[in-house]
Amino acid sequence: MRVHVVSDVHGNAEALARAGDGADALLCLGDLILFLDYADHSRGIFPDLFGAENASRIVALRTARRFEEAREFSRELWAGITADGTDRAQVMRDAVRRQYAELFAAFPAPTYATYGNVDIPPLWPEFERDGVTVLDGGTAKIGGRTFGFVGGGLPSPMRTPYEVDEEEYAAKVAAVGEVDVLCCHIPPAVPELTYDVVARRFERGSEAVLDAVHRVRPRYVLFGHVHQPLVRRLRIGGTECVNVGHFRSTGRPWAMEW
Repeated sequence: MRVHVVSDVHGNAEALARAGDGADALLCLGDLILFLDYADHSRGIFPDLFGAENASRIVALRTARRFEEAREFSRELWAGITADGTDRAQVMRDAVRRQYAELFAAFPAPTYATYGNVDIPPLWPEFERDGVTVLDGGTAKIGGRTFGFVGGGLPSPMRTPYEVDEEEYAAKVAAVGEVDVLCCHIPPAVPELTYDVVARRFERGSEAVLDAVHRVRPRYVLFGHVHQPLVRRLRIGGTECVNVGHFRSTGRPWAMEW
């Protein structure tokens, strides 16, 4: 059995269409949407709406951790679009739908997917199709192994669309129960796995996932979210914790065979 795993697709539909080549199944751990590319400020929903120059300013403010200034600048830009009565929420939904339509069409069958912190779960049912199974707090049997899926992220200064509180997130981890492989968008709360060496900050990791590692002892915990982690793999007891990589950047899935 061979399974390919991707996370942090961020709009890379071209590579996603090839991600399942040679595999019996594809797993996607979320963050399909590209709102703003920190490496190329001309790409994503934000520069499409407001231009690359304004995107560069937002990146600079966020990188400097001036999050409230970034939000105020964003509000000013949106005010220019909505001054004539245009519905901001509708503009965003339309932009996200365009990306989801392309990305879901690129999924091979079978694909098992969960949400990332920048995804918008209420829109996914519009694009689900035969061969694409969406799970969040649920399990699937793949090649005789039980895979559990936990989507979304925890509250952060970035205030991304799909952040849930710690209790809700822990309830989803508990709901998957005993699994062979635990698939999450965010890593367990281990400093080496949560630190981004390029952004030079710690991202949110989950204490509930770390607790599951000690309590359930799955063979693997697979995740993404941290684009340039200090450590990509770390063994905790009998569990191999693996950051499957920043798929938008690499275009390559992580492979598991048994």
